[in-house]
Amino acid sequence: MVWISKERLVSGIDEAGHLVVTPELMVAILSPGERNEQRDKEFKLKLYSLYGVQEYWIVNWQRQTMEVYRRSEAQLELVATLLSKDNLKSPILPEFLMPMEKVFM
Repeated sequence: MVWISKERLVSGIDEAGHLVVTPELMVAILSPGERNEQRDKEFKLKLYSLYGVQEYWIVNWQRQTMEVYRRSEAQLELVATLLSKDNLKSPILPEFLMPMEKVFM
């Protein structure tokens, strides 16, 4: 899942209808398997850091956790690991607040 602000999206689609800007937020839901987890936590994390993603959320539905990475200078860094009792907030979505228990229902 991705999220792009309206302001960014205005200049983010070319004449052919292709997305040409980096989303501010990327969300991955882990598939079972060590290889899938490694891809999302290493390869995609580096790729999203390189292209300027502001936040990256990795949802582990089996463990019922969410890792929240935020941009700090030139890279994404882990800022929180949320559990089902926590609330999800984001500085790029100022009015957004979601109880994590809803994610894992």
